[in-house]
Amino acid sequence: METHVKETAPKYSYHIEQFDLRERPRRFLEAFAAILKHSNYGAVLDFYSRITTKCARCTVTCPVYQASDDVRDIPCNRSELLFKIYRRYFTLGGMLRARLWDSFILTEDYIDRMAEEFWRCTACRRCKLSCPMGIDHAMITHLTRWILSEIGMVPKALVVSVREQLEGKTRNTSAVPKIAMKDSCEFLEEELEEELGDRFPEEGIKFPIDVEGAEYVFFPAVSDYLMEAETLMGNAAVMHAMGVSWTIGSGNFDGIDYGLFYSDRMWDRIIKAQVAEIKRLGGKVMLIGECGHASRSAREGMQNFIPPEERVPVINCMELAYENFLSGKLKLKKGVIKERTTYHDPCNIARSGWIVDQPRVLLRHICQDFVEMTPGGKDNYCCGGGGGTVSIDEIKDFRMRIGGKTKADQIKQTGAHYIVTPCANCKKQIDEIIDFFKIDAQRIGLHDLLLRAVEFD
Repeated sequence: METHVKETAPKYSYHIEQFDLRERPRRFLEAFAAILKHSNYGAVLDFYSRITTKCARCTVTCPVYQASDDVRDIPCNRSELLFKIYRRYFTLGGMLRARLWDSFILTEDYIDRMAEEFWRCTACRRCKLSCPMGIDHAMITHLTRWILSEIGMVPKALVVSVREQLEGKTRNTSAVPKIAMKDSCEFLEEELEEELGDRFPEEGIKFPIDVEGAEYVFFPAVSDYLMEAETLMGNAAVMHAMGVSWTIGSGNFDGIDYGLFYSDRMWDRIIKAQVAEIKRLGGKVMLIGECGHASRSAREGMQNFIPPEERVPVINCMELAYENFLSGKLKLKKGVIKERTTYHDPCNIARSGWIVDQPRVLLRHICQDFVEMTPGGKDNYCCGGGGGTVSIDEIKDFRMRIGGKTKADQIKQTGAHYIVTPCANCKKQIDEIIDFFKIDAQRIGLHDLLLRAVEFD
């Protein structure tokens, strides 16, 4: 297999804290020790480090390795980089061996190697499906990135976004001011009337903001307010047709949580801020827009970081539409979409089997020619920009030639005109794939199509 790695190897622009770089090995080990002490990663890491066999069966399922043919992209080889440190510095056997004879020593070069290789991974978790020992290499990627982030080694794009979300004036990753969000919603209300024409309900369709006591508090990826007008209009139209009580909170209207990609400490802070907004409004359910990582970060973050007495249910907008369609509350015209349509499964909601069939039921109803990608569902291929890598523009060439090659081949094979892509990160990546590989297709959101099919009583 031809390799593109030498000409497309990622070179990240890191946010580096101000300290003597020769201190990095010591600081890395201190951060590692603190995380093991104050989290539950220790037991899992100890188990994985004992059973790992490096059989390389994961090479069969890793789309990055299949495109690069580079040993750095073999998931078990990459995870071994962290296991080696753990065995040497955090197990009794490793510490005893180091006293008796020459042993592995953590160096600055070794840390640089980890910083490079663990950010080549898209954290899609496809490798876990083929691992005979059930090792979650994506979890090891996340843990290693967390340790690296504690010594300041994080791609700048993620640091800037998270800092704005937690400490900036706008409190969201795209730095969208509150007034701009409200203006966008008012504009989209007018656009809906023009878009729906004779189907537009007499009472109008609204984007409710700061409605206290609403059942659903809506958190789309904030980038939707800038770039996904059709998706948001579809969200509002479907919500209106279902007759549900919902609102957008002006204090926090961003479902994105980049902590999922590199730091539990950030993940914790972000989900708590989102839950605080739900409590402020007296909402009952956290409703996530079309975004895979926002959905998973909310669902798992709610369980991991929020005390049981403060948790609220988390539901994705596609689940809500599906449930109401089955109950008859959401009426959709059959076969209204004539063009061939396929569906891309975002890894963060499909790999676990959480959201797989629901959007397909809706699409098969409204589309005359729906075709599947192969493989799909739980076994889908990542778009190539997963794990936060889509936010790092300096590695775009790597994301296209290596990360996105397999998905590009999949899209071509379907011959589809529409590629339904219900995730903010996947949308950006697939838009770039279509442009880079010159594919005659259009990326679109599920609610963009539901907007064309929804019927109002």
